[in-house]
Amino acid sequence: MTMRVWGLAAGLAMLATGAVAEPMAAAAARKALYPAKTPLAIVMRKHPKLTEDQSKILAQIAPGQPYYGAIAFSPDEGLAVEATVAAVNHHSVEAAEAAALAGCNDKRKGEEPCAVVVVLRPDGWEPRPLQLSLAATEALRKDYGRSGPRAMAVSAATGAYGIGAGEGAAAASVAACAKAGATDCAVVVAD
Repeated sequence: MTMRVWGLAAGLAMLATGAVAEPMAAAAARKALYPAKTPLAIVMRKHPKLTEDQSKILAQIAPGQPYYGAIAFSPDEGLAVEATVAAVNHHSVEAAEAAALAGCNDKRKGEEPCAVVVVLRPDGWEPRPLQLSLAATEALRKDYGRSGPRAMAVSAATGAYGIGAGEGAAAASVAACAKAGATDCAVVVAD
């Protein structure tokens, strides 16, 4: 989900990306994912128009946010404006960056395009065959179930996800994912 950061002591938000070509079985998916309690790595990116004080503010806001995430700002306007956007709880860094940039560029009033200045990912991150947001990772481990037909669908664009069980589990998971307003839900885990 994407959220604007308002003012100096503003909060952040959540959601969007990641899909695999063929759905994985839950056991393989669980092994591919980072444990939900993996510490957060906060990667600060330098920008010539981001001051040291603004970087410190971002470093205070970022901890405690779910992976995968990004914060984008409008270089011509600074940090404490509506155009500063955080996109967190996505299914990949790339999706979070795209969502943060899109939200920021939609709101910016300056001429210079927005820039991502913070990336949030699991500590020790490396590419894996499946990446899910923290919320979807926790749902796969706790809510997915262990027997019978079941499936999980995710939205690469929004970070939404859904779980379905029983006959028609795949269709039910896509429908549950779409309830969050996502139009690109695809099944990534199926048993």
